[in-house]
Amino acid sequence: MNETTIHLSKEAGPIGIFDSGYGGLTILHGIRQLLPDYDYLYLGDNARTPYGPRSFDVVYEFTRQAVVRLFELGCHLVILGCNTASAKALRSIQQNDLPHLDPERRVLGVIRPTAEVIGSLTKTRHVGILATEGTIKSESYNLEIKKLFPDITVTGVACPFWVPLVEYNEADSPGADYFVKKRIDQLMRLDPQIDAIILGCTHYPLLMPKILKYISPGVRIVPQGEYVADSLKNYFERHPEMERKCSKGGNVHYLTTENPEKFKESAQIFLHEPVNVENITF
Repeated sequence: MNETTIHLSKEAGPIGIFDSGYGGLTILHGIRQLLPDYDYLYLGDNARTPYGPRSFDVVYEFTRQAVVRLFELGCHLVILGCNTASAKALRSIQQNDLPHLDPERRVLGVIRPTAEVIGSLTKTRHVGILATEGTIKSESYNLEIKKLFPDITVTGVACPFWVPLVEYNEADSPGADYFVKKRIDQLMRLDPQIDAIILGCTHYPLLMPKILKYISPGVRIVPQGEYVADSLKNYFERHPEMERKCSKGGNVHYLTTENPEKFKESAQIFLHEPVNVENITF
């Protein structure tokens, strides 16, 4: 681990949301719907996206850099709104870095909250995961679900073309049908008993019309935004000391490691509203 000396404010600050690109905006949107009074600071590492194909070590280092920067900018709580970062970096940051950076600050992910609810959403006890290659290879969903629900069978399929479809604004195009149908069919061939499918990438909810078109009746689709929001609300109820460290002004600020104008254009695909964004470097 790289030793880092940073100066951290004790004042209340925004809730940090980190993602390798734009997908975490769906997590931010879900949280703001439930908890609109808080301040939020979104950081997208768009210059180095995608994280999915990168090694564990690289994803860990990139994610750690982002977490440190969000801490420096006043966040006491950072949510990794990125499945790949949650899968490859969260545990190392929690166990190895927080004790040195500030043991009173917290970093949370998006995989555990989804795993916690899946037991109540499946009747057959057969669950599917559609995610990036990195998330599928990490087996993070399998491990988390098995810890909580040993009786559930988990089957995952990587969907390498789904993120580009969203980011190039092709989610509604006829060409998207081929790629969406192909992966859903592959998943259901591997386990026809699946009755709940977790969308294990924060981009995928933007493909929801296509996904719903090709799933069988009775199969439930599980996007993450609402469950992460519910989990955060519950976390604040259990940890009022952390809730008090999160400022409340209803403000949202956006940071990107890429071109701010490009971020503004792409962010509207996810949020359907204009955003103010600044460039940031590590």
